[in-house]
Amino acid sequence: MTSKELAKTACECIEEKKGIDIKVIDISKISVLADYFIIAGGSNLRQIQTIADNIEEKLGKAGIAPKSVEGYSTSNWILMDYRDIIIHIFNQEERLFYDLERIWADGETVEVSDL
Repeated sequence: MTSKELAKTACECIEEKKGIDIKVIDISKISVLADYFIIAGGSNLRQIQTIADNIEEKLGKAGIAPKSVEGYSTSNWILMDYRDIIIHIFNQEERLFYDLERIWADGETVEVSDL
């Protein structure tokens, strides 16, 4: 699975669980960390965990395991590292505070529909 296909699948998983304000940033030209950052929100702890669970389940069925998952127990910000894509699922307060969209503004914003 290419990084673009992986990003598309992850976004579909987020949409299935009603994730809020999904942003995809292509960072491949500005960083060696990954090809894509996916940033999304959830309205409460349970929804944020459910989004993460859905991603892990669907990608796991495709034979893709995360390198690491951080923040699941508190669920203010869950970071899922799938090597080529890094997924950030925030509650609204944390998302506004960390403002990753601004920090990674040099990356190219990609519409979910264009993946």
